[in-house]
Amino acid sequence: MFEPQDLPGRYGRVVKSLDHVLQAVGCQAVVGGGWAVWRHGYLGRVTRDIDIVLPTDQVDEFLQAAGVSGFQVLPVPADRWPKLLHRDTQVDVDILPQGRRPGTPSRPAPTTIPHPARCGASGFTLTYASLPALMEMKLAAGRTQDRADVVKLIQANPDQIDRIREHLMGVHPDYVSEFDRLEQQAREEATGVS
Repeated sequence: MFEPQDLPGRYGRVVKSLDHVLQAVGCQAVVGGGWAVWRHGYLGRVTRDIDIVLPTDQVDEFLQAAGVSGFQVLPVPADRWPKLLHRDTQVDVDILPQGRRPGTPSRPAPTTIPHPARCGASGFTLTYASLPALMEMKLAAGRTQDRADVVKLIQANPDQIDRIREHLMGVHPDYVSEFDRLEQQAREEATGVS
């Protein structure tokens, strides 16, 4: 099975560097965002960064270790989430801290980012977020691109719809409603019905 360590070129090098930091601090993490969308079947999805979910209580230690392991900790405003730059490849790494609230300023999510273990993390190397956890995070973020990703992932994984809905039912009813709406949209797009 294709794992983050198998990503091509500079992205694979960044993942290996992130694994080194995760192992040094004994931290679980998962890849979310565009690369996870790509991994779960939306092959047209392109991204220039790597998004990783980290446990809140290990973010500071992770950032300290990353700062001496080939990454630059980028300055961000106090209300923004941490960001790294891999010095050798110039690839950005966005940190999604467990417990922080995603969404947009006008529409914050009703839930927070789950712990990496709830997203499919195992051991101290990067794995991809599970499809249900990725859908949860995409629905929580709520941006236009995130909704488009959900539609494409539904189309790429029609056999997983019940499993995803069941997961979302255990998270928040708003996510189930939005997922059902986007599932209908995905079906209409796939059949050409408007």
